[in-house]
Amino acid sequence: MQNTLKATVAFAGVGLHSGKPARMALKPAPAGHGIVFKRTDIALGNNVIPARWDLVERTPLCTKLVNEAGVTLSTVEHIMAALAGCGVHNVLIEIDGPEVPIADGSSVEFVRAIMKQGVKSQGVPVTAWEVVKPVTVEKDGATATLMPSGRFKIEFHIDFAETAIGRQSRTLDMRNGAFARELSDSRTFCRRADVENMQANGLALGGVPGENAVVFDGDTIESGAGLRHADEPVRHKMLDALGDLALAGGPIIGHYTGDKAGHALTNTLLRAAFATPGALRKVVCSAAQAEDLPGSGLVWDEIPHQAIRVA
Repeated sequence: MQNTLKATVAFAGVGLHSGKPARMALKPAPAGHGIVFKRTDIALGNNVIPARWDLVERTPLCTKLVNEAGVTLSTVEHIMAALAGCGVHNVLIEIDGPEVPIADGSSVEFVRAIMKQGVKSQGVPVTAWEVVKPVTVEKDGATATLMPSGRFKIEFHIDFAETAIGRQSRTLDMRNGAFARELSDSRTFCRRADVENMQANGLALGGVPGENAVVFDGDTIESGAGLRHADEPVRHKMLDALGDLALAGGPIIGHYTGDKAGHALTNTLLRAAFATPGALRKVVCSAAQAEDLPGSGLVWDEIPHQAIRVA
């Protein structure tokens, strides 16, 4: 069944790239509403931004939404991943700034706050997108693919010159609260050279190594208390992919594979899938199908509570 929140969930913090403070409130919404953002700091004109794949302005650093009036909201991927991972389908998100607060660089603070407040069923079946035939997109040696599968799976491969990252691969069946348990606490990461370049161009102004981002420099890791998982980078890439795929407007039933992919390529994949006749089929989920979606089977005690240092 479709779900919404039992009550309003509030957050406050700064944006990773803009460094600007913002207050954000997640509010219950009726069945069929979907996930919609509202810029409350904009008083005139259209300040409503639906969380939709066709409103994404493709950029390499984050997922940025732009409505028909040109109103934008950046870095929506982590809150979108949290909502998808908690099985929340309908919510109004009011925010008074241009970028979603970065929190600790992962989705775990959002997940814990959502689940602490609670999720309620709305008695209306979930509509999902079933992948019927394969779709692949490629750019600059990176690929992203959607394949038919009876359940939603995410597979990811990364390969970085930094020895502290190297090549990492992971595949995860997203049933039974797997997102919250396995991926939600994995933080955003970047290379030291990238940080310096972004800051020189007025970006990453809210990034604090060890606090809301993991920074790699060769074989050195700047992450405060240490990595939360030995393969935290690839897990975060999977977190991002879930958030970006959640912009499809409903859960996906299929197998996503990303190889060196990023936000822009995953959105390009969604655009290609919706543009390819017969690639996706809208389905009203049966009770059995709904039980296989992310968020179903989520257990509070399995949500990560604090960072665990790994060697």
